[in-house]
Amino acid sequence: MARLDILLSRNLGWSRAAAREAIAVGSVSVAGAPVADPRTEVDASRPLAAIVDDEPVQLFDVARVLLNKPLGCVTALRDARHPTAYALLRDAPLHAELRPAGRLDADTSGLLLWTTDGAEIQRLTHPKRAVPRTYQAALARPHRPLPAHLALDDGHRPGVSELTALARDEAHPSLAIPADASILASITITGGAYHEVRRIFAALDSHVLALCRVRFGDIDLPRDLAPGSYRLLS
Repeated sequence: MARLDILLSRNLGWSRAAAREAIAVGSVSVAGAPVADPRTEVDASRPLAAIVDDEPVQLFDVARVLLNKPLGCVTALRDARHPTAYALLRDAPLHAELRPAGRLDADTSGLLLWTTDGAEIQRLTHPKRAVPRTYQAALARPHRPLPAHLALDDGHRPGVSELTALARDEAHPSLAIPADASILASITITGGAYHEVRRIFAALDSHVLALCRVRFGDIDLPRDLAPGSYRLLS
């Protein structure tokens, strides 16, 4: 349960005092009836339909957003030099509270999960959880076979659970395949170290030309979600 005045404040960007005033004067209705007490508790386990100043709104206690991050923007709330993925979510529920679960660099596109749930971010990104992430890559040349024990140039041993060839007709539309790509590959890792996928392929004597994350945990990047667009998750 959540207090109605707090939900209004968080979702509409109002001060708590303004939210209490709107409820007190009868400007807020839930389930077809005006609410008079700002301290009224409501079930916000799902988005709550309300009427505020005669306009329908949805009030969220928790928001989860799947963004198809395009190339060229960084995973940041603000950046003086680059466009940010956060700016693409300005119309999303609880925008001020959304934070990314992990990062994608500017040269990597694809699935980027944002949530207001800090515990979920910890659960998805903590190394001990070993949450799998699947990427599709366009490579400059074929890679050598994955050895049983792969070590990167800094001694890091990545967790690679799967590495397979990828047919072009199976590639996600958001993988920007360059004309000089020699081969495509799908790779699933259980970590999120800096530039890890690119470094893995470099250690296998290849080079990544394009990279797109298509799965994170049990969440897939929809093939019909255009770069720069987002979708709310339940």
